[in-house]
Amino acid sequence: MNIPPELRYTATHEWVREEGDLLVVGITDPAQEMLGDLVFVGEVEVGRKLGAGEVAAVVESTKAAADVYSPAAGEIVAFNEELAKNPEIVNRRPYDAWIFKLRPVQPPQNLLDADGYRVAVEAKKEAP
Repeated sequence: MNIPPELRYTATHEWVREEGDLLVVGITDPAQEMLGDLVFVGEVEVGRKLGAGEVAAVVESTKAAADVYSPAAGEIVAFNEELAKNPEIVNRRPYDAWIFKLRPVQPPQNLLDADGYRVAVEAKKEAP
């Protein structure tokens, strides 16, 4: 299970990287594995203001669709347009394939470090 220690994570399988005053957000390697081959990444509205935990994007695979949530309240300032044409990049390189960038109004709360996220993923695998 690939979970880079330099990133932070949400319980809903988003990874978060601070880049200046922005948060760069994508989905984790365990998330893309659960979803399978992605065929769509989108529904990101640049300029949209949202609260922490609100749906910021949608990913669809050959097996399922899933929402991608904002890790903090703020404004979406960018969408990775490359993913609109090539969503499978997320499957190949999930930690390079950011989905959106967010300008938060305050620092994100309740993010997990790599060990905390690994424990959460393992617990979900063991749950009935």
